[in-house]
Amino acid sequence: MGNQTTLFSSFFLQLCIFLTLVACKRQSTPIESAVPIAAISVNVKHPPDTQHLKPLLASLHQQLENYRRIMVLLTDDDVHTSRERVTSTQVGQMLFNEGLNQRAAFSKRIDTLLTSGAVNRFDTLTIMLDYIESAPELYDADRLAFRETLNDLDARISHDSALPAIKLRQRIHEDLDALTQIEHTYNQEITRISNSFDHNRGIVLKREKWDDYMAYLRRSYTRKMILRDYAVIEADPISIEGSELEVFGNELPFKTLVLTFDDGPHRVYTNEIKAILQRYAVPAVFFEVGRNLGRLDRAGKPRLGPLSKISHELMEQGYAVGNHSMTHDLLSKLSGTALRREVMDADTMLRAVDERRAPLFRFPYGARNAEGLRLLAEIGLKSVGWNIDSLDWADPVPNSVVRRVLAQVAKKQRGIILFHDIHDRAVKALPQILDQLIADGYQFAGWDGHGFSVNHSQAIKVDTDDTGRGTTAIHSWATVIGVDDYIKWPKLKYAANDADAIANTLIESLGFPSSQVILLKNREATRDKILAAFNGQLANGRIQKNDRLFVFFAGHGATRRPSFGPNLNYIIPADSNPANFADDAISMTEIQNIAKNFEAKNVLFVIDACYSGLDFTHGETETGARWRTSNNRMSRQMLTAGAADQPVTDRGPNGHSVFTWVLLQALSGRADFNDDGLITGTELAAYVVPAVSAVSAQTPTFGNLAGSQGGEFVFEIPRREGVLTSQTAQLLVDKITLNRRVGSTNSTLGAKQVRQNATVLRSATVKNLQASEATLSLLPTGKLSKRQLAQRANDLGLQLYKEKRYMEAADKFSEALELRPNFALAANNLGFVYFRQGQYAQAVRWLENTLKIDPSRAVAQLNLGDVYLRLNNKDKARKAYTIYLDLQPQGSGAKQVRMKLTKL
Repeated sequence: MGNQTTLFSSFFLQLCIFLTLVACKRQSTPIESAVPIAAISVNVKHPPDTQHLKPLLASLHQQLENYRRIMVLLTDDDVHTSRERVTSTQVGQMLFNEGLNQRAAFSKRIDTLLTSGAVNRFDTLTIMLDYIESAPELYDADRLAFRETLNDLDARISHDSALPAIKLRQRIHEDLDALTQIEHTYNQEITRISNSFDHNRGIVLKREKWDDYMAYLRRSYTRKMILRDYAVIEADPISIEGSELEVFGNELPFKTLVLTFDDGPHRVYTNEIKAILQRYAVPAVFFEVGRNLGRLDRAGKPRLGPLSKISHELMEQGYAVGNHSMTHDLLSKLSGTALRREVMDADTMLRAVDERRAPLFRFPYGARNAEGLRLLAEIGLKSVGWNIDSLDWADPVPNSVVRRVLAQVAKKQRGIILFHDIHDRAVKALPQILDQLIADGYQFAGWDGHGFSVNHSQAIKVDTDDTGRGTTAIHSWATVIGVDDYIKWPKLKYAANDADAIANTLIESLGFPSSQVILLKNREATRDKILAAFNGQLANGRIQKNDRLFVFFAGHGATRRPSFGPNLNYIIPADSNPANFADDAISMTEIQNIAKNFEAKNVLFVIDACYSGLDFTHGETETGARWRTSNNRMSRQMLTAGAADQPVTDRGPNGHSVFTWVLLQALSGRADFNDDGLITGTELAAYVVPAVSAVSAQTPTFGNLAGSQGGEFVFEIPRREGVLTSQTAQLLVDKITLNRRVGSTNSTLGAKQVRQNATVLRSATVKNLQASEATLSLLPTGKLSKRQLAQRANDLGLQLYKEKRYMEAADKFSEALELRPNFALAANNLGFVYFRQGQYAQAVRWLENTLKIDPSRAVAQLNLGDVYLRLNNKDKARKAYTIYLDLQPQGSGAKQVRMKLTKL
């Protein structure tokens, strides 16, 4: 969509609030249960036909829900950016067109009921009118949603001369009169005129409290949730406006306007609008939906319907009629054959009506993509946008539409105005608009076969991002030790499991080659073998100058207190004797000496045992622009699970100690405070130390060993596929509980991710290796690419999903899509989260979006099959499962899918 500035009057803001009700539910709420039939008290001659009444009432309720959502979506338009206004309008138009489909289905149900000849058919309609007139949860503004429904009902019973039909028509006319009075009521709200109304109508008018609606609105709706329900994520768009392929109206001469009308033809309103245009001698362009004109048979030949005559008459009388797609789908999400058919099939229908159709195209909702524009250029169609939106599809009060259009025209002084010829609001508003614009000296341009006026081209603008920075490590080495099965010391339970998990994380997630990770467990972890592992890495120059070395130990630690001098601390190998550990354990002094001898630039020791009192340096971590310099410096850092004589728990969630569990969470990405795809030793400590302290009695320590030059050990966070399916494991209750406590603790440290161009430094206070307090500075780095940020958001969404924090996970997947709209993985994951919450319509939308982005994404077919199976749509489930097997015959879900297919 082009540049679009939507001006809302204060009245419209008030009206939007009036359209939100206490009874409003999320769209996933079953519609059938929304309007209890028994709750409507009426006097009827015959019991109603519940088989017809229930879906009719459900349809009314759904129409109302969409109507409210449109109003709420647009109510705070003045605080949004131009891009956000475009998105709100697009989603609002989706809701509006969904409402049109609902009304069409409603009319078919009415026809079925009336043609049934059932003796209670009018009693059924009476109860339906009772709902519209007197349902206690409805407010005056809500009833405006039913104007077209009442008009359709009136038309359908107008030829019936039976007394019940005559009485119903009289009642419908009274209701329509009451709706006109409601319009007048809200028109008066604009000028804050207070009147009291006393009308003896079927719809009893009432005044509504502003504050009550405002309070409800804030409780019940968020714009973001409405957008997400309709599979729309706001993103920084690729600007294609102003190219030679399309026109928006900003190029028109001063005080020149083009009138356009979308979504027709309509059996009544199109001709009424044409009559108004003829009266004022004003040209216009009508953009029509192909399916309204007829259909294509199996051979691809057009079969015109009755509404095509209206379209033909428009062309006969000199009005331009353009293409608005075949089905009014969201074309920006389509590509290839599907996109081509939407454009070409509608063009086939228009040519069948009259070869004089205008070579103009308007994308539904204004949502277009570069492929769509290229297609139009290929077949000789020009895209026509707009820069003035009447919002007649959203605003139920014609006078409000008039004010909005005039205000926008006064501001822009030129442009293309968007109206719709499928409801009476444009019919009522158009004469007032034309009167004022003509009086103000505006002229109206029409399509002359070549254009409206000069169209200035502009180069396509494509966003580019920085690639970010990586680590300078050449090779990565690790020694990982875990001892449960001590020979003479008390046995532990989780240390070996901790070592396994750390080694797997290093190899599978953090890029450490398995050949360069030494794992020693239990009886293998003797003093001699541990020292041999270190010495082996030192020997023959295996570790080079720019390499990094990570050392992890989980097991017992001990402290010896000599009669004089500092305490001496040890890690305990499997074969140590408690009576003589000073001789057969490994002292921290020995470890420091080993660390000094390593050629590796960066060394990080992580010790899940209790001790302290190490010699450490007081150098602070470098910040600001000096980070790159410090990253080239040598680092010797240590993170310990607890201080001297402090109990370090061996028991925690999932067979890990609390310390190691938190460490694993940190390494999964949570310690990436500045969201740059890297975790430094300082960031690791800033996450782990307060988190462990908050959930246990131990206080981890962190600091630099002697010989450190102020550098940083750096982990690169993995680029995981991270896809959600029914096979994705979730955490057990104890892990979820601990993670939430940890997350709560770290939120106080600024764990909320830093976005691009951040300049604020944050800090965390931890215990250093001598148990004194030290302050760690957490540094935001340079601008990150959107791809990096999107991946981070997706990864965090996966973590939140595993903790069953579905709404937060959905927020993160949405964030990923905002940053990277073609991120098929995040779209799949968002769809799956909806599926797990039982919101199947939204799940289908997002999974279908995934396949539009990437048709080869097999997992989306798998998930789509699961959704359809839950909806008991066996045909669609079978189709999705079959495509999955075609794409991934040996996939992880293939066996399960084949079993499901045998039952379908």
